[in-house]
Amino acid sequence: MQTDPCRTLVQVLREEFGLTGTKSSCNAGECGVCTVLIDGDPVPSCIVPIGKVSRRHVLTIEGLRGDRILTCLQGAFVEKGAIQCGYCTPGMLLTSRALLEWNTNPSELEVRTALSGNICRCTGYTKILEAVFDAARALQRGGENT
Repeated sequence: MQTDPCRTLVQVLREEFGLTGTKSSCNAGECGVCTVLIDGDPVPSCIVPIGKVSRRHVLTIEGLRGDRILTCLQGAFVEKGAIQCGYCTPGMLLTSRALLEWNTNPSELEVRTALSGNICRCTGYTKILEAVFDAARALQRGGENT
């Protein structure tokens, strides 16, 4: 595939690959709705030129289908009511997944710090924090949500 290397990653994901789970909003890297994982790290794809991801591992919410950590997070988000309009959810899930990949027992400060780049206008964050902690506990028990 040939494309302008200055186009943003979110543009290419959505327009050329049809991966619409990655949302677009602020186009300034401030809101987190366009978060993807690049080499395992959450990154706002709206400020990343596609030319900068050559030979790097890019994961979108679609690419994590069936992932154990994501499955725990999804269950916890639904159970806690952490999903309202859903616009920020893919970015929240990917960011939370990156955190829980390396730390299944995060402190409140670690969760808040990890999610600080993701804006949600619906939930007030309490339910999101509770969902991340529930998913962490589920992972510690072997991946079973209760």
